[in-house]
Amino acid sequence: MDRTTLSVATFNLYNLNLPGGPMYRDEDGWSPQEYAAKVAWSAGVVARLAPDVVGLQELWHVDALRDVLARAGLEQEYALLAGPATGARIVCAALVRRDLLVPGTATWIEDFPEDLRLESGGEDPQTPDVSVRIRGFSRPVLRFDIAPRRDEPATSVYVCHLKSKAPTQVWREGWYDADRDRYKPHTTAIGSALSTIRRTAEAAALRVVLTAQLKGTVSPVIVLGDLNDGQHSNTLNLLTEQPRYLVGDSRGGGDNALYTAQTLQQYRDTRDVYYTHVFQDLRESLDHVLVSEQFYDHSRRRRWLFDGLTIDNDHLHTADHRADGSTDHGVVLVRFRHAPA
Repeated sequence: MDRTTLSVATFNLYNLNLPGGPMYRDEDGWSPQEYAAKVAWSAGVVARLAPDVVGLQELWHVDALRDVLARAGLEQEYALLAGPATGARIVCAALVRRDLLVPGTATWIEDFPEDLRLESGGEDPQTPDVSVRIRGFSRPVLRFDIAPRRDEPATSVYVCHLKSKAPTQVWREGWYDADRDRYKPHTTAIGSALSTIRRTAEAAALRVVLTAQLKGTVSPVIVLGDLNDGQHSNTLNLLTEQPRYLVGDSRGGGDNALYTAQTLQQYRDTRDVYYTHVFQDLRESLDHVLVSEQFYDHSRRRRWLFDGLTIDNDHLHTADHRADGSTDHGVVLVRFRHAPA
């Protein structure tokens, strides 16, 4: 059946793992009580929002996600894309309405594309050389296709989780330990710089992947994820290529561009209250939905009209996420209505 509406969401699960499963340096993981609360809370979110597609981050074990679906009574509604989630590491995953998913299209991208080369001798004689040797995503990117309508090309969905702003823990490195007194005063600065470099490289790698699909084509694309950076950050600018948002009667749209749902919503609002994370009382927008021109209102190649954005974020102010099972990120839901230009 051809759909006339489409809804997509991004949801950081805050380390959803089976009870007792180790997570990072926490060898004990969730207690049975904490796990039950987490499953119940996550199931409530999925059941209440009922998105057609939800991109997930911080999933450790696929069986934990199965428990969420069972608790919500939605096992028959959604296909579960979480193959690599065996409890050994966190992965990106997705829940997709079964009639939407194009079978056999789910893949996890671990390596950076060969076309990405982060190396330069400098733009002028006084600029030192630079070389970045990162070769892969710290959290593999999930890619799959959905087919909302039979009369249009399939839409590619990318679910990603880029490196966080938290400083890289350089105190574990051998070079640090060999001269601790020298490096200790600069631990935060060095660690923060390394995290920024890694996140920037990941954004550039994903942009190369996206360009290979978008440029010179009419392929619809949706990017869902915890990008760990704000709407106007360099990370988002890399991914979107900073398209011009046209207002009024226009025939715009960028062939290679992505548009942030946050900006699309801001054109509809008189006040911006978009935030998905709180750290030291700072409200930030870290979780995003990015769409190609086929989902941009003013594109001459528009197929879907933006129909609103909502954020579940009241739980960000809870005192204890472990106790009530909530996540530490807001859940972003974006709706579209089929309305070709």
